[in-house]
Amino acid sequence: MPLSKTFKIWRAGVIALTLSGFMISIPFGSAAAKKYRPSFFQSVETRSKDLRPFKKWRSALSRYSKEVKGKKQLKCSSKRLNICGFGDWKKFLISIKKYDKFTQLRAVNARMNKADYITDKSNWGTKDYWATPGEFMARFGDCEDYAIVKYLSLRLLGFKDNEIRVVAVKDLNLKVGHAVLVAFIRDKKTKKIKTYLLDNQIKKVVETKTVRHYEPVFSINRTFWWRHRRG
Repeated sequence: MPLSKTFKIWRAGVIALTLSGFMISIPFGSAAAKKYRPSFFQSVETRSKDLRPFKKWRSALSRYSKEVKGKKQLKCSSKRLNICGFGDWKKFLISIKKYDKFTQLRAVNARMNKADYITDKSNWGTKDYWATPGEFMARFGDCEDYAIVKYLSLRLLGFKDNEIRVVAVKDLNLKVGHAVLVAFIRDKKTKKIKTYLLDNQIKKVVETKTVRHYEPVFSINRTFWWRHRRG
């Protein structure tokens, strides 16, 4: 879905990202590793464990932890999504737990994409807000909110933290910022790692190597973040 805000990168000591209305300033020196390694979306990456610049990400995870403990029941915003709080969310995840990882990716992506796209300005009265799963299920959200609820759904299904990342990208077709989820699964036959895209703008789960219109800027999970540049 088209986003109203443009995506900009300034190179004057920091990287400032305006993604669907939000801004993050990342000091160049915060990427600990100097060596870039091959990554997804035709990019290379370097890793850092300093998550301090990502306040909205850390805040969303902190609020999520409190939500889980409180187990607050939420009102349904849409019959299409049909998930009203953590009880229904857990039932959905239990229903797909028996399947292989790729099938789980497809199920999570399809279910969460049923939610309506709502801008942060309309939802929260601010340019940028990173929603928790509970907030998303109650009020829906924009691109990074889809990515966050998919990320935490897969974590609850047993995906390890190094198997999934929320990714900020530049959409080269629309010239806007966007956020998606990327998952890594080892192919049972070839034993090689395949990288998959879960995107609220694309119905099917596809391999990232088939997608040419996304340029990643950074990716993140609970443990690390990665800076990306063109390979």
